[in-house]
Amino acid sequence: MTLHGETTKESIIAAAVDLFNSKGFQGTTIREIAGNAKVNPANISYYFQGKRGLLEACFVRFFEPYLQCLEEEAAKLEHDHALLCLTRAIKRVLHFQSSNDSLARLVWREVSIDTQISREIMSSYLMKERYYFKVMIHSVLKESRTAFPVSMAVIQLKGMLMMPYLNSQYVREVWGLTPKEPYFVEKYNGTIRSWLESSLGTQVSAFKSDQIAFSI
Repeated sequence: MTLHGETTKESIIAAAVDLFNSKGFQGTTIREIAGNAKVNPANISYYFQGKRGLLEACFVRFFEPYLQCLEEEAAKLEHDHALLCLTRAIKRVLHFQSSNDSLARLVWREVSIDTQISREIMSSYLMKERYYFKVMIHSVLKESRTAFPVSMAVIQLKGMLMMPYLNSQYVREVWGLTPKEPYFVEKYNGTIRSWLESSLGTQVSAFKSDQIAFSI
């Protein structure tokens, strides 16, 4: 694909994310997306085979790197403390979502709606996510010798990770917080670490900050 083609695709995806967030997937037309992206509507059919294909491209854009964060940390369980792997995974996910704030809001909202495409996402990407979190949390509980249902721990953690983006308007308007700001990410990460210690019987504070650091 030419550089011009890549630029056109990027413009279309950026316009779609903005419009899907403000008007919803169903409330957005191909013509509106093309207008915002300053491209011919035919380009959307050419590159994405229509509006559904464009939404799928948004999901891929989000979930591929998101799952890579989890996969890479789960793979380190063989030679690292399980808690260290989980803590790094959480921090990486928070930073990734913060850096892709608009995309994260779109994806988590669309996944929360019962549609054919969201069911497909559930059976593919989110099943992988479930597996990686289960593996890491199971290992953490085994290390800490804490009796806590793995499934409930995953659900609680998942809820905390999604909440600022799924309910971004509430977080901004009611609490005056901005989930994409580095300050929020660091404070929120600290809150989740406190939950890990209180609920899963862990000691995150035992690790040095350079052990929890990661490269984006």
